[in-house]
Amino acid sequence: MTYHQDRFEDASILVFEEDKLLAIFPANRAGDTIFSHQGLSYGGLVITNQMKLPNYLHILQGVLDYYRSIGIKHLVVKQMPTFYCQYFSDEWAYAAFLLNAKLTRVDASAVLDLNAPLNYAKDRKEGVKRGLTNQLKVIEVEDFSDFWQNILIPNLQNRHQVKPVHSLEEITHLKQKFPQQIRQFNVFHQDQLVAGTTIFESAVVAHSQYMSANDERSILGSLDFLHDYLFKEVFQHKRYFDFGISNENGGLYLNQGLNYWKQSFGANICANFVHQIDLTPSINLTNAII
Repeated sequence: MTYHQDRFEDASILVFEEDKLLAIFPANRAGDTIFSHQGLSYGGLVITNQMKLPNYLHILQGVLDYYRSIGIKHLVVKQMPTFYCQYFSDEWAYAAFLLNAKLTRVDASAVLDLNAPLNYAKDRKEGVKRGLTNQLKVIEVEDFSDFWQNILIPNLQNRHQVKPVHSLEEITHLKQKFPQQIRQFNVFHQDQLVAGTTIFESAVVAHSQYMSANDERSILGSLDFLHDYLFKEVFQHKRYFDFGISNENGGLYLNQGLNYWKQSFGANICANFVHQIDLTPSINLTNAII
């Protein structure tokens, strides 16, 4: 997280038992509130598969007690969806219930199960066929600059008046740090860049962090062709492909067109939950252990 450390006041915690590291709680502080973590996609305790639920509750209680002791009044956590975990891991959801956590936001991610037979809607099939007819080519590249400068940044600016979360310099830095986990796939028509996607790859999930195409995407079928290629040729060994959310305004609005395009590949919805906990009342999680 050091590439954007200047944006956040770090308040992360490492939990040890003597010399053994048991858990990590990535976090940043803003006033009297702790966020886990505003610079990361998801938050909560990072644990091993060997940790049992009572130990988890004891550790989380220690984390909460520490934050309370330094004047923190609120804790905000964006829960990691279980499908990102290599093993079932809903400890946080149970702890949030015990803590009377307030649900403050829900986003809807479109997630494709790559172990199930692919079941495209008719228009997605037609898009893939247009890509074949137009002889599109998908090439993995190491340099993000062509996609960032000629496709992604202009599209975000023209359509939404925003910039990518990562600057070109930041994504290049992250690629150098994680060359196997951050990958760029570009689509070419007659040697001209027409579309692309930036993939963040984890143990069981390939996540589309950015995707964008030029104004001919419907005519060429560039994004349909690209994703069909990724599902069948690149990430067929992964369990899931995460298209990401289609929400706006804190999760209250759903971009219907964008969500339809994602789900028309056969993707289903997984909810992403954000909880806020009031640390003012002293709730002891360990009281739930009998």
